[in-house]
Amino acid sequence: MAGIASRTRADWRVALVVPLQGPAGLFGPSCEAIAELAARELNAEGGLLGREVSVEVVDGGDAPERVAARMRDLVAEGRVDAVSGWHISSVRNAIAPVVAGRVPYIYTSLYEGGERRPGIFCCGETPRLQLAPALEWLRDNAGVRDWFVVGDDYVWPHTSAAAVRRYAHELDLRIAGEAFVRLGTADMSRVIGQVERSSCDGVLMLLVGQDAVEFNRRFAARGLHERLVRFSPLMEENMLLASGCDATRNLFVSAAYFRSMVNADAMDLLGRYVGLHGPAAPALNNAAESCYEGLRTMASLVRRAGTAGLPELNAAIDGVAYDGPRGTVRFRGPQADQHVHLAVADGYDFDVITRLRPGR
Repeated sequence: MAGIASRTRADWRVALVVPLQGPAGLFGPSCEAIAELAARELNAEGGLLGREVSVEVVDGGDAPERVAARMRDLVAEGRVDAVSGWHISSVRNAIAPVVAGRVPYIYTSLYEGGERRPGIFCCGETPRLQLAPALEWLRDNAGVRDWFVVGDDYVWPHTSAAAVRRYAHELDLRIAGEAFVRLGTADMSRVIGQVERSSCDGVLMLLVGQDAVEFNRRFAARGLHERLVRFSPLMEENMLLASGCDATRNLFVSAAYFRSMVNADAMDLLGRYVGLHGPAAPALNNAAESCYEGLRTMASLVRRAGTAGLPELNAAIDGVAYDGPRGTVRFRGPQADQHVHLAVADGYDFDVITRLRPGR
């Protein structure tokens, strides 16, 4: 169990694990900024179990074993009451064993699906919602049937690529090739050459942050953006800005949230975010908004259970639901079910085209 300090502190402290370095480091400032907004809003509602919510940022861009060691110390010393945030699956798999059975862990990132360990609650998108229906839409509306898969070399891209092979069979698509690069690589020449030599008409990008930016730049420099569609489940406004306007032509993205969404809750969130941090605030994006979802999920779950006890939280998660910027989010077991949208890059923003039908 967590230490005595957690029972005597006046605040409810959340370890927000977000990347401050590495290829996903460009998300970090936005994640920190929106977590401050979420904590303020929760405290305006009375906090959690009578305690004020505070956030302690942990660098999730560090090596997974070092992130896990940091979390082990925080939990053992009773300095945090919950863990949340956007970070890659390798970091989640390192953190999970050191927090298991001790504090709730709300994982906010899109991921490969299948997480079933007690005490871990996932509010991000999964391939069934994000990949399968987008591939079907692009087949029917853009004529893309032959795909080349490019991913970073770790669990999320590999497991998602395996799901894509299954979807390709179901949707009568062809996988023209696959290539995986070291996470944090700066040289995309080899993989771009493989794409160029293939017979694909679309590239599925399973690349994180700056890796996707480097791919976009090299892809456009070779003129491939003029004739090939790109599709990514992980592309946000910071990445568009870093890629450059000319490098994002024919780029489609699926996600549960885009800054350009026009529903009332999404527009209200953007207004509150800019109201707190000003017009020069870090760009609000899907990764950051997921951190907002994580804190709202935590609040909804704790308030429903009436306690922070893990057995009670595990028993209460099924059916937890709330309305927010993504629309209605409802948990089926420990995994959130939510609407996913398809958008196309338009300069430095996204034009949302349609809401996707859930996949098989």
